[in-house]
Amino acid sequence: MKQKKRINPAFYIMTVPMAVLFFCFHTFPFLQGVFYSFTDWKGYGNWNFVGLRNYLHIFQDKNVGYSYLFTFKFAICATILVNVLSLLLACALNAKIGCKNFLKAVFFLPYMLGTLIISYVFKYIFANLIPVLGKALGIAALSNNVLGTGNAWIGVLVVTIWQSMAFNTLIYLSGLQTVDRDLYEAAALDGATGFRRFFQITFPLIAPFFTINMVLSGKNYLMAFDQFIAMTNGGPGTATTTISVLIYKKGFSGGQFAYQSANAVLLFLVVVLISVFQLRVLERREEKVG
Repeated sequence: MKQKKRINPAFYIMTVPMAVLFFCFHTFPFLQGVFYSFTDWKGYGNWNFVGLRNYLHIFQDKNVGYSYLFTFKFAICATILVNVLSLLLACALNAKIGCKNFLKAVFFLPYMLGTLIISYVFKYIFANLIPVLGKALGIAALSNNVLGTGNAWIGVLVVTIWQSMAFNTLIYLSGLQTVDRDLYEAAALDGATGFRRFFQITFPLIAPFFTINMVLSGKNYLMAFDQFIAMTNGGPGTATTTISVLIYKKGFSGGQFAYQSANAVLLFLVVVLISVFQLRVLERREEKVG
């Protein structure tokens, strides 16, 4: 009779405290939020159970509908642009070029800084430096602070892409380095070069890395918060109010804690469903390519 393998006590010492902390500071507050979403609690005082009233009201709230549409628009644009540019940059950095390691460090630097820090820095740049430069060069489009116009979301999009490219590029570089160089040599003998080699050899082989980046990017941008709070605070007006920003502003300072808790639960379900859908679609594509 085989003896059961004893688990090293160090495993419990390291994992149990982390599991307890995760439950206390993540799982329990989430469950609390789900509970309060079925009440009329304002964040203080007494509360009453209201059932699905908050959830039904969400589908009638024009502000919530606009925020979801804007969030989807931003997430789609950011996900596509970040992955296209990151893949191009990864291919360039994976080529035989000088100072490769130095360039990798330079491109990864933005990811090491916090989103809030970068957002505040670029808020100053958009408000003070770029308008001065635009007036000096006589370029009308750059003479005004873009964050104070109807195109404010484009400024946030540019900053988000610039910072996010670092992580995505690193993932794609990891994938490109798993591709056997002999395949390229064999393809060259068959006359496959340039774009043909990329779409027939490189991209199919790094498809799993593409899937990871697409799912993570989509999830992150659907919950975009820091950059919008720091750069526009949801303005001008409500032009750049994402779902996360709306939940924060109305929930904590608008007396809608329970209502926005229901909105947060709905956002959680939307993110989960979209992520699962992306995984299924992209994994099927990987199977077809394979």
